[in-house]
Amino acid sequence: MMPSSSGFAELKIDHPGSTNGFAIGDGFNKRVCDGEHELLIRCYPRGCKVHDDGEYVSLRIVLVARSSHVKDAIACAFLQPAGGGGPPPICCTEKALPVRESGRVYAYGAAFRRFVRRSDLEPRYVVDGAVTVVCGVVTFDGHGECDRSIRVPQTSLGSQLAAMVNRADCSDVRFSVGGEMFYAHRAVLAARSPVFGAELLGSMAESTMACITLDDVEPTTFRALLEFVYTDELPARPAGLSSTEFHKRLLAAADRYDLDRLKLMCAQKLWESVSVETAAATLGYAEMYSCPELKKKCIEFLMTGNNLNKVAVTDDYFHLREDFPLVIKEIKTQIGSLPSSPVVYERAAKRSKIQ
Repeated sequence: MMPSSSGFAELKIDHPGSTNGFAIGDGFNKRVCDGEHELLIRCYPRGCKVHDDGEYVSLRIVLVARSSHVKDAIACAFLQPAGGGGPPPICCTEKALPVRESGRVYAYGAAFRRFVRRSDLEPRYVVDGAVTVVCGVVTFDGHGECDRSIRVPQTSLGSQLAAMVNRADCSDVRFSVGGEMFYAHRAVLAARSPVFGAELLGSMAESTMACITLDDVEPTTFRALLEFVYTDELPARPAGLSSTEFHKRLLAAADRYDLDRLKLMCAQKLWESVSVETAAATLGYAEMYSCPELKKKCIEFLMTGNNLNKVAVTDDYFHLREDFPLVIKEIKTQIGSLPSSPVVYERAAKRSKIQ
């Protein structure tokens, strides 16, 4: 590997002034920028850790990366001896570690916690009352050696499966829904839904039918169901349907075909539009289509503030009492020892007499 970027700088430390004047853990910074490199140095004259008892000088060195293809980096620091008294002792890490910001590597750095004992600075390294430290970082980008990587494109399986939705070629089963014809593949449907698997690959009559008629689902809903089966993504709402109506229908279809992930996606959309006006109806959908997660959220909404009293005077809450008495029992259990709201029960009693 060839060096791709490097930066070196001299750092002067007053001695013994600075080394005695700082508390343990305190330090000062030096930033060096020559137009090509930017080197950041932080020096702790009495060390960065309390348990070192202030005996050591500590350093942190960071080089801002210029290349996004850096493979390795090393950092080094050494004392410049007074009068050229022999080669200096060099502190060097095998690898400078990447520093990340917002998910990307923007610098490489290293720390020398016990760079040198303060007691070892004199007399060899003190010149005119100061000690000179040379710091640097060198990065390597791998140029000059064989690149062993082969670019692998992102998977296109999702888009390829999406292209198979409702295509007549290669399909082996058709569905007639509300006068519209839909084409699909038995193996894909069976792999995604245990209900489809039992119908299409089991002993049921549908397993031998080339065309299956569905009378209890709308074409827009079945089209959305097929899109989810092939893509595992929540389909876009078709024009002409409200979000609540579309996701209620899709929730029912997901429940029928045991598509739990799709059920929760629809539940999230229904929950996002819950209000005093829609809470009771949404709670009814959750109970009818076996979605405990949505049911729990709706009951929590009713228990918040004065929401229950407001919801209880809506027509949908009356229908909830008529159609799902066990849900009303759960709501009463949630209320517990709280004072009963006369509005809730008086309104319900009046509606019962009218009906």
